[in-house]
Amino acid sequence: MRRKQEVTPRLFRPPEESFFLLGPRGTGKSTWLKHVLPDALYLDLLRPELERDLSARPERLRDLVQGSPDRDTVVLDEVQRVPQLLSVVHSILESPDRRRFVLTGSSARKLRRGGFDLLAGRALVRSLHPFTAAELPTFRLEEALRHGLLPLVVSSRRPQDVLNAYASLYLEQEVRLEGLTRNVGAFARFLEAVSFSHGGVLNVANVARECQIERKTVAGYVEILEDLLLGFRLPVFSKRARRELSAHPKLYLFDAGVFRSLRPRGPLDRPEEIEGATLEGLVAQHLRAWIAYGGEGQLFFWRTRAGSEVDFVVYGSAGFWAIEVKSGGRVRPEDLRSLAAFAEEYPEAVPVLLYRGTERLRIGGVWCLPVEEFLRDLRPDRPLPVGGEPLGKRGVTRKV
Repeated sequence: MRRKQEVTPRLFRPPEESFFLLGPRGTGKSTWLKHVLPDALYLDLLRPELERDLSARPERLRDLVQGSPDRDTVVLDEVQRVPQLLSVVHSILESPDRRRFVLTGSSARKLRRGGFDLLAGRALVRSLHPFTAAELPTFRLEEALRHGLLPLVVSSRRPQDVLNAYASLYLEQEVRLEGLTRNVGAFARFLEAVSFSHGGVLNVANVARECQIERKTVAGYVEILEDLLLGFRLPVFSKRARRELSAHPKLYLFDAGVFRSLRPRGPLDRPEEIEGATLEGLVAQHLRAWIAYGGEGQLFFWRTRAGSEVDFVVYGSAGFWAIEVKSGGRVRPEDLRSLAAFAEEYPEAVPVLLYRGTERLRIGGVWCLPVEEFLRDLRPDRPLPVGGEPLGKRGVTRKV
């Protein structure tokens, strides 16, 4: 399993200077760094003896660095375990004995408290995401929708068992040990309840009512979810808005498989609802990775108070796209209405519909693309795989 992760190339390119590498547990930060930086001085703070030693005497980090003068790069893995080390790292970066530091973390809260903002002026901030389709020669959409693309899961022979244990891993190792909340049971109920909001507009009051927790507590839990890099909120795209827009963000869990493992199922749950939310989340995590690895843009969604909604808006120097995701295998006229409304407001945008069919279509100015093909072609060194001569030559233009 470890060998499979090591040889899988990633689209992320490490900077030459010092940098933070943030990402949830299981995204392969440690394995990947050992593979691409084999000659670095590697300090794993998940080792209890090293964590105790450096917690008691953070200044000993300087001794360890000076004891390896031939190591130009120093990796501090899971640095949030001993956030006091950030002041020592800052001091070393300011000294004549300059080294390149790579600081990994799976929790942003303790890093901020330990001087993250101060050090961010001396180190870049980057993130590592679950695998993307372009990184996996054997990518299969059905498998990705079932188990997600977390490297820890993809490399396992029993992916469902790993997914089932993943939430417990965070509850025990991150929430309880780092003291992020005193009531781990309430947080566990929150994780289950908030899974119903995946891919939807976040209503904190509804989540609080569902898990019988105070609204203020739930708002804090959402922040913990983001601090642990397990979830993210998408803001509403409102540039030059002429229509009245929704004010609430959408919420996504960071991986489609983790979402499915948390989402309860019962006789009242329609399978297409879960499938649609899973596919939308899979596209969301790909777009986030594309931006994080160099795609040059920001990710939003668009929703009017009248009810028109576009799942994703990508806006930046690389371009302007409005993307709707449908889990059906055919394009219906009603699937294009929100994109048409967005195009009316923003004619500069390229409207795109991603669906489960196999044909590339151009319908009324909207590119309708097979979602699996779109994900496979998504690479940070290229614009979004939409439009252009190759697509136009292979596409079919028709009206509905």
